Amino acid sequence: MSECLFCRIVAGEIPARKVFEDDELLAFHDIHPIAPVHFMIIPKAHVASLAECTPAHREVLGRILLAAPELARAQGLQDGFRVMINTGRGGGQEVFHLHVHVFGGQDGLPPRV
Repeated sequence: MSECLFCRIVAGEIPARKVFEDDELLAFHDIHPIAPVHFMIIPKAHVASLAECTPAHREVLGRILLAAPELARAQGLQDGFRVMINTGRGGGQEVFHLHVHVFGGQDGLPPRV
């Protein structure tokens, strides 16, 4: 059994409120949202962080970023949204499986950094 929380979600061992799923990607709502709409998009294949990505990850990274606006609109974020990737401990990453946060909602965005 994997120690990675997100790998366990992908495997169905831990439930998640799914937004989208296909063969390569999974999107699900954050359990500690910081905005009215807050979900994450992850590759199903484990990669620890953006810093670990290589040219071999180019396609899945592109798919994640192309999925973000489509999924954001489907979640009601018609007027815009924010995308954030925390990378490494110094970048605020808490779960070491690459994940892209998508969040927004009326009057619900945290301050810009």
